[in-house]
Amino acid sequence: MVTTIVRNVRRTRVRLVLTALMSLLVGGGVLAQSAPHGTLKVGMESPAKLDPAYASSDSEIAVLNAVYDYLVDVDANNNIQPRLATSWQVSQDGLTYTFELAKNATWHDGSSVTAQDVVYTFDRLRDPALKLPTSDLYSDIASVRATGTHQVTFTLKNTNPFFLYDLSDNHAVIVKKGTTQFGKTFDGSGPFVVQSYSPGDRMVLTANPHYFIAGKPGVAKLELIFFSDQAAEVAALRGGQIDVAMRLPSSLYQSLANVKGITRFDVPTNGFNVLRLRSDRKPGSDPRVIEALKLAVDRKAVTEAVTQGLGVVGNDTPIGPLYKKYYDASAVPPKTDPAKAKQLLKEAGYPNGLKLDLYTPNTGDRPDLAVVLKQQLAKAGFDIHVIVEPESVYYGDNKWLQVDFGITGWGSRPYPQFYLNVMLECGAKWNESHYCNQTFDQLAKEAGKTLDSQKRIEDYHKIQQMLATSGPIVIPYFFPQLGAIRTGFTDFQLKAFAGRTDLAAVHAP
Repeated sequence: MVTTIVRNVRRTRVRLVLTALMSLLVGGGVLAQSAPHGTLKVGMESPAKLDPAYASSDSEIAVLNAVYDYLVDVDANNNIQPRLATSWQVSQDGLTYTFELAKNATWHDGSSVTAQDVVYTFDRLRDPALKLPTSDLYSDIASVRATGTHQVTFTLKNTNPFFLYDLSDNHAVIVKKGTTQFGKTFDGSGPFVVQSYSPGDRMVLTANPHYFIAGKPGVAKLELIFFSDQAAEVAALRGGQIDVAMRLPSSLYQSLANVKGITRFDVPTNGFNVLRLRSDRKPGSDPRVIEALKLAVDRKAVTEAVTQGLGVVGNDTPIGPLYKKYYDASAVPPKTDPAKAKQLLKEAGYPNGLKLDLYTPNTGDRPDLAVVLKQQLAKAGFDIHVIVEPESVYYGDNKWLQVDFGITGWGSRPYPQFYLNVMLECGAKWNESHYCNQTFDQLAKEAGKTLDSQKRIEDYHKIQQMLATSGPIVIPYFFPQLGAIRTGFTDFQLKAFAGRTDLAAVHAP
């Protein structure tokens, strides 16, 4: 494992050295490289929380990705890439990770980025006393130490084959030591500097002239323009008021087919919309109600109706086919049977059906999904009242974790263990279904620690079988990431998690 990592790092360092040489040649006047120019206007929903520890929506992550840097990043092919860390070494026992930081990285105020900033960032994210959503994810870190001005060492309690991916988690942007005024001040090290921020309207950023990664950013100005209505966002794209739209619903994406001057992007992902019923209190605490819910949904029909054939049918487990070797195609939920579902509800004490409020955010295909599910569930005796809320309201103050019945969009992650740790383990911070199964937890913990790939595959297969047959969640499909950009802009590469799209790589016409 160490040899492979070092080999990959060496290759990446060669690319970085070549890039640096190009930069030096430019500085000496040998080559002509254009400075950042033009403006990129990106439409997105208004961010609600810009404290990295709490950020979750694509717009929030997009802001963080533009203003700050991750220690390591993940490319469009799910490969770990250097960012603030230029190289790293892993001990033979897999418990110690030592990172070398870019020595020319600076904060927007001009001071140097050091190992102490990395220590501060991860000590905060993992501090159990703060009760942050990230504390579970980083609970296996025994210590983070500055072992040099630009060297930081992580020591783990247990082996973790996905640790580098954990360090690239959406929340893990590196912040300056002592930062507390998150969302009010934006002293990052990233490619863009915040010039102005009008909540609910827009954020205007300019190119960081001292950014340590050569060739970035590609534009002189970045405007993030906030929309509460995605139809209005697409209309703005058509009219030229914005240049980029991401996270598009299937219907709006299809409406842009053959529109002159607009290029569409369709990226397969492991992102999904989950329908879940709280399993820690009535009515979801009755296994018969959970079974009725699973029997009432026709996943193939939902996929066709909501994603217009662009999605991939799901089997009520977050481990989708994009994970290839970990995916178990034989783990399928019970066949759709509304009559049996209705009988189960009667046995559970609901002879006249079960009334439920179904909450959903107003973004993506989720409102359409709620309508289709309402129609399907009605055939099984569920009387559903759909409540559509702005995404900032649904996720604000953790309302999504409190409601009994809800739809939540989970963005694509580069590895499956993330979902098990933060979404489904007993007591996990984002366990919205309030699911708790000791057998599941044991399998998840074993899969997340073992360095034996075959053992991990076996554990993942058992987990998928368990969730498909008796888990409290319904995942009808995995959605693609859909976006569009105005013709003339280059080097735009939409990522599976739209908020992690590298806007600093884009060049204006």
